[in-house]
Amino acid sequence: MTRALLGLCLLVVAGNPVLAQDDVAAFYKGKTIRLLVGIGVGSGYDINARLLARHMAAHIPGQPTIIVQNQPGAGSLSMTNALYNNGPFDGTVIGASFNGMPTTPLLQPGGARFDPVKLNWLGSTNRETQVSYVWHTAPVQKLADVKTTQTVMGAQAPGSTQFDYPVLANSLFGFKFKVVTGYESTPKIHLAMESGEVHGTIANWSTLKAINTNWINEKKIRILAQWSLRKNSELGDVPFFFDLAQTEQERAALRLMLARLEYGRPFFLPPNVPAARVEALRRAFDATMKDPAYLAEADRLKVEVEPLSGEQVADLVAQVARTPADTVARVRTAMEHR
Repeated sequence: MTRALLGLCLLVVAGNPVLAQDDVAAFYKGKTIRLLVGIGVGSGYDINARLLARHMAAHIPGQPTIIVQNQPGAGSLSMTNALYNNGPFDGTVIGASFNGMPTTPLLQPGGARFDPVKLNWLGSTNRETQVSYVWHTAPVQKLADVKTTQTVMGAQAPGSTQFDYPVLANSLFGFKFKVVTGYESTPKIHLAMESGEVHGTIANWSTLKAINTNWINEKKIRILAQWSLRKNSELGDVPFFFDLAQTEQERAALRLMLARLEYGRPFFLPPNVPAARVEALRRAFDATMKDPAYLAEADRLKVEVEPLSGEQVADLVAQVARTPADTVARVRTAMEHR
């Protein structure tokens, strides 16, 4: 009888969302959640993560404190590998990575020690369009010039679009981008552009508008191309890379690489976090995306908000993981011949 009553009680608790919510609130009360950003301080990812941290805690049961810690390295791979394998797995650490991280096991299998499908995705704050741009004194005036003139692009690491996209453009379309890696953040690359160390880079259009509006207004940079699965109306006649594809093989390769922009700013938990805590954090993320205070600050910072839920991000990541092997091999070969 005692064993039966115990089983009944467990069923009641498991099936009662109010009790589950109380349990989550009790766990998080007085706790600190660490938000690990796999990119350097001052980058668009960092600004976005710190904005989220300032507002999301109010929507988590128990209202824990959220602190941001930057752990750049290997295109967010160091942070992601460590969190996936070492945890903690209790819901007290959230990861924020480059959006190219979910494709890393496909394209750099030697360095990836995680399965992106097994991560618990909390959501993404916005879809993205990225732009290739160069300093106004660079030797190229337009994208077509890069077919004949070597153009030096600054990047953080393989796995970032700053690296991956120019390398793919070289392989598919015969451009002459030279990519220099090792910069900690986009602002560091911008300093290198001003000094003439590199000609240009790639960044989210929203990031460029947020941190260097004056460059756009004063025409200190030339925007060569836009990268996304759909054209951005703000960019007018700026060449759209997807239009350069002439074959289905080229289009398939671009779709694999551009899919990451659909979940432009992803946040995740490691595997094996209790389901009730994953659910609570997902719903807290969703609530934050509608929070008037969050949206007002995002507007002041020129951070665009076009969110996806954790379930939507998980579905997109699963789709990418099912990319046909011949397409993966083609893109991997392009990455290797850089």
